[in-house]
Amino acid sequence: MTARRPAPTGHRPAEDPAAGGGTRSHTPPGSIPAQHGPADPADAPVHFWPVDHLTALDFDPLLHRLLREEPVARIRMRHGEGEAWLVTSYDLVKEVTSDPRFSRALTVDRPVTSMTPHTVAPAGGIGRTDPPDHTRLRRLVAGAFGRKRVAALRAGAEETADRLVAAMVAQGPPADLAEAVTGPMPEHLLGSLLGLPAEDFGRLQQWRTLILSTDRSRREGDGVKAEIAGYFRELAAHRARFPGDDLFSDLVAAHTRGELSRPELVSLSVMVVLNALDQILGQATAMVYALLTHPCELERLRAEPALLPRAVEELLRFLPQRNGVGMPRIATEDVEVGGRVIRAGEAVYVSYPAADRDPRVFTDPDRLDLARGEAPHLAFGHGAHYCLGAALARMECEVVLATLLRELPGLRLAVEPGQVPWRRGSVNRGPEALPLRW
Repeated sequence: MTARRPAPTGHRPAEDPAAGGGTRSHTPPGSIPAQHGPADPADAPVHFWPVDHLTALDFDPLLHRLLREEPVARIRMRHGEGEAWLVTSYDLVKEVTSDPRFSRALTVDRPVTSMTPHTVAPAGGIGRTDPPDHTRLRRLVAGAFGRKRVAALRAGAEETADRLVAAMVAQGPPADLAEAVTGPMPEHLLGSLLGLPAEDFGRLQQWRTLILSTDRSRREGDGVKAEIAGYFRELAAHRARFPGDDLFSDLVAAHTRGELSRPELVSLSVMVVLNALDQILGQATAMVYALLTHPCELERLRAEPALLPRAVEELLRFLPQRNGVGMPRIATEDVEVGGRVIRAGEAVYVSYPAADRDPRVFTDPDRLDLARGEAPHLAFGHGAHYCLGAALARMECEVVLATLLRELPGLRLAVEPGQVPWRRGSVNRGPEALPLRW
């Protein structure tokens, strides 16, 4: 199905009746139409993108096609209003995310077409601000996730992984990796890093599931965000009286000094906690699934353990870690991108998973190659909004994989690959459970 932008004049491409969106192309498959100067946006077809559930590691077919045929395209999704641009090629994604003329702050109170009925990132949070506010907020939490801090946390992460894997082995196979290791591991690290009470993680995990859902109503989403905000307001009041040696206490102190407003304190806390809880659960679990379903690459890694850091980078590039797209940006003036003019006030999304499959940058991009040494992936984003927790996520994934490979040489799936349950109705992708034997 396709939609058309209103245009006073001009020929429009013929509609493609096939499900899944798109228009019939008048160029050879895999090629990019030549542009002779900036193209009129009114000439761009609008692709309806339902962002359907995808199985296992399947890559979104619309992203795959647009990356090769129309790297700057117009899309419309199920929720929100109007249309938006979608940028998929590696170089253009980096260009847009580095350009200050594309604003995250202008998305507040703007019902941009979206895959979710509610906006996941809170207004005023670090994900929806521009410099200098974004720079100020990022500086307040950057130290907690820097390389030195993460290196100091590694020994504790290794001890936690050893203990969790040992408990899983003692329980005996089959065991669910998500329940036994990759779910509880970030809770242990966040407890010490952020100073969150261990008994609260059950509620936080429930909120995480609801806030990242794509099939909840806007009223339900707003209700969950209100609950989370109330929780962190209460915790902030407690930390103001009884500070600890943790990031949340530091943020409360910054609020007391007037460096951070209360809404900013709450939104920063929500972003850090929910992202950290979800990231490792999804990433590390999916990495284990990918290795167990690519036995040649698994054997390569077992034979060459020093390859692990590079293997983690390739897995981050290869895994389609999210459904659809993340936060949009709004053009503050007319900007030419890839031969298209994005007009002032128009919304633009970028797809990091698509950029990481760009055949102009990565050789045979749909193949997992743990020894790959090409361009850096964009799994953690790019530009000012590059993921704050990237170093922590890398470290945790390395620790989980190293522990499993060392302790369980006979590790294998306890079910057929097609029987592994995957998350549905969620922004992020990954196995819901990963049954294992060894």
